[in-house]
Amino acid sequence: MSAAPVVRQLGRAEYESTWQAMVNFTANRNAETPDELWVCEHPPVYTLGQAGKPEHLLFDNGIPLVKIDRGGQITFHGPGQVVVYLLLDLGRSGLRVRELVSRIEQAVIDLLAEHGVSARRLDGAPGVYVEQGGAVAKIGALGLRVRKSGCYHGVSLNVDMDLSPFAAINPCGYAGMAVTQTRDLGVALLPAQAAEALVSHLTHQLEQA
Repeated sequence: MSAAPVVRQLGRAEYESTWQAMVNFTANRNAETPDELWVCEHPPVYTLGQAGKPEHLLFDNGIPLVKIDRGGQITFHGPGQVVVYLLLDLGRSGLRVRELVSRIEQAVIDLLAEHGVSARRLDGAPGVYVEQGGAVAKIGALGLRVRKSGCYHGVSLNVDMDLSPFAAINPCGYAGMAVTQTRDLGVALLPAQAAEALVSHLTHQLEQA
């Protein structure tokens, strides 16, 4: 990419207003619009991708469900989870969606490797996974939407959060998929520190395009 993306710190932001802002940003961008990374946390919310199946929400625990326009199935966002939205001009970068997904995953994998955690991809299941207690557990989720050449949505990394709401869903459509976070893997990062590190790794991956 010709220039590093602009990084915006949104703090704790309501999901639906942030989503609408991404839609508006993408609709109004032009060939000169800089790419941006939006960093935030969300109040508790489930999001269901455009092809998502409602039955992956197993029971109603009072947390709102928002049907959205990204790819993928259902996931949970909540305080203590770092979310980075990537608002990119894919035409300008020359990146294809599959390559972008791989680069996002690699940013998370590299971040975890810096802290002694071995993470990997799973075929057919976008995201980042670790071994924990002899089982595979998901630690990072991602989903994107592309309109014309503009992409939005992004990646979430579980850092130091209440994981119990994941019990009400089949994470990303996988029944029984365990979910973990950096705190439970012995990584001593506060969410703000994890966010800074993730932005650094994402920016590095984008610069290689």
